[in-house]
Amino acid sequence: MTDAKTRIEEIVKANDVVLYMKGTKDMPQCGFSQRVAGVLNYMGVDYADVNVLADDEIRQGIKDYSDWPTIPQLYVKGEFVGGCDIITEMTLSGELDALFENSDVTYDKDAAEKIREANA
Repeated sequence: MTDAKTRIEEIVKANDVVLYMKGTKDMPQCGFSQRVAGVLNYMGVDYADVNVLADDEIRQGIKDYSDWPTIPQLYVKGEFVGGCDIITEMTLSGELDALFENSDVTYDKDAAEKIREANA
């Protein structure tokens, strides 16, 4: 059996966008995971979701892998982007749009703008 770090690396490298979260993108099980999954879902981003509640090794392993103490954690093109607060700030500032564009990740620009308008 491969260790958690190897499993995490394989998932992060195999998918353009990965969200390590509590629950799934269709059924988040904490408010922070729900917020980030909601943003990605609303913006139409194709992403892999990994439910850390289903695997204690991954739950701790992802924290060690990123050296970040909280979940959710978003990865784009193999790079750790941040948790809920960072993703929220990046969404509202337009930085997340720029990251997706620079990474060739497809998303709905109109939806991203609606999020900003609703939070202005």
